[in-house]
Amino acid sequence: MDPKTEELLERTFQFGVDVLTFLSTLPKSKVNDVLTYQLAKAATSVGANYEEAQAAESKNDFVHKISIVLKEARESNYWLRVFKAILKEEVYQNPLDRLTNESKELKSIFSRIKITASGK
Repeated sequence: MDPKTEELLERTFQFGVDVLTFLSTLPKSKVNDVLTYQLAKAATSVGANYEEAQAAESKNDFVHKISIVLKEARESNYWLRVFKAILKEEVYQNPLDRLTNESKELKSIFSRIKITASGK
């Protein structure tokens, strides 16, 4: 496997773990529970779907799977921004900034991969 692919597999895995670790620090509330569920699903789906893309059966299948990865990265970024808007306590700002920046970078990376793979 290509070293860049291995690095990205680890990075997407770590993103999911980091998001779950962050979410475990939040106080329980109805709002946080709903947002936590949404973000946890999206953030862990980034890595899971990228892992699945490695077993794509064709170029079109790979592009399709990468499109899903990109959508999940975009959704993760959205939920992180929602958390940043509602969690005003200083203790949450640094981890949210770091996770939001990583989600932006992942969006950019997977957007480029999709464009390159689809030949557009």
